[in-house]
Amino acid sequence: MNPNLDLLQPYPFEKLRQLKAGAQPPAELEHIALSIGEPKHPAPQFALDALSNQLATIANYPVTLGLPELREACADWSTRRFNLKPGTLSSETQVLPVNGTREALFAFVQVAVDSSQPSPSVLMPNPFYQIYEGAAILAGAKPVFLNCSEENGFLCDFDRVPAATWKACQLLFICNPGNPTGAVMSLEQQIKLIELADEHDFIIASDECYSELYFDEHTPPPGLLQACAAMGRDDYKRCVIFHSLSKRSNLPGLRSGFVAGDQAIIEKFYQYRTYHGCAMPLFAQAASIAAWRDETHVVENRELYRQKFDRVLAILGDSLPVIRPDASFYLWPQTPVSDTEFARDLFAEQHVTVLPGSYLARSTADGNPGSQRIRMALVASLDECEQAAQRLRAFVEARY
Repeated sequence: MNPNLDLLQPYPFEKLRQLKAGAQPPAELEHIALSIGEPKHPAPQFALDALSNQLATIANYPVTLGLPELREACADWSTRRFNLKPGTLSSETQVLPVNGTREALFAFVQVAVDSSQPSPSVLMPNPFYQIYEGAAILAGAKPVFLNCSEENGFLCDFDRVPAATWKACQLLFICNPGNPTGAVMSLEQQIKLIELADEHDFIIASDECYSELYFDEHTPPPGLLQACAAMGRDDYKRCVIFHSLSKRSNLPGLRSGFVAGDQAIIEKFYQYRTYHGCAMPLFAQAASIAAWRDETHVVENRELYRQKFDRVLAILGDSLPVIRPDASFYLWPQTPVSDTEFARDLFAEQHVTVLPGSYLARSTADGNPGSQRIRMALVASLDECEQAAQRLRAFVEARY
């Protein structure tokens, strides 16, 4: 067996299950889950219709490259969304459909890491999406955690990274907007990273799965390819972006997204994927094409999240130190006691599940940036989110 499997930590939700074991919450209170970032808003009907109309294609093998129409829809959407120069993102050579970005993020690391080199490392934000860490370990690389603290606006302080660390870096993960903090990197910060990648010769993998969940319709979060374009770099060298329909279009079960960027990197990733066995079913591609070509449902989706943030933050008031994030559907409040104690007791007393922040981060010389924080995913209905906020406030006021 691969010995690196023994280096993997339990997934956060396995830790959460163990934390809650034995607790007996009040039976009269309905359970409200704010722990998993699984969208609960209705999926767009037109996408479901496109899927059902193509169910007969289940009789056909799909190809890894995907339908030309799907790649074109992804390239066209990226060009519009990130103000790219028309024609510079080729649907033929720079876009690959993927079965959700979770599998793509994992698989990409296996392609990007050269384990024959001495001490290869993969840098990532801390807290982080645990796939980054697991993929790095199983690729034979060392995960390096860059703390995202409130003092830095919940962003990595790349100026503090030693030159030796950059030298060993083969891949840098950024999550923009961030999970779980919702922090957004500016265009200038991303340009600086591209310059660092040029200097030290590493790849930037930008996980942009929350990019379409923001508050101001006039200021969407900038993306990595957008930063390239601002620099006049239409080849998107060393830069790859990951996008998904899960959050944008409330289609998590469709398992549909795409990867795009540097042609040379995409070519190698495509080569890997032809062996990986991960072609998207044709009916899923049909639904995906419809979803990427429509923005009306995305605007409506954002409005639903705005309403929930407004209501929840108004109810929480000053009961916990918490701020509205730049984007995403998460809150990242501080807790008056350890995050695990807080989450366990909140579940036991109020039947509300949140995720301890320390489960999403790793301890470093500067501490664990998830310690004494919880992640709240505002994915439940508006009424449920309001009830959860009321229970959370009552819990805090009664105990602390």
